[in-house]
Amino acid sequence: MKTYTTVQGDMWDLIAYKVLGSESYLAELIDANPAHRETVIFPANVQLVIPDVNTTQTPSALPPWKRGNT
Repeated sequence: MKTYTTVQGDMWDLIAYKVLGSESYLAELIDANPAHRETVIFPANVQLVIPDVNTTQTPSALPPWKRGNT
């Protein structure tokens, strides 16, 4: 299991970009850390679980809540 320890000021999208390579993995990252779902800006030293995602595929440019089912 991979983890990430936050630094003061980290936010979900920045963590997704730093660790997974794209902000598009934000939803997967939040889902893997339900205890911190309501956190917007992290303090230092919070340990988060990094989910396994397929980073070889190009993620959608749109966030999950804006993607349509076409």
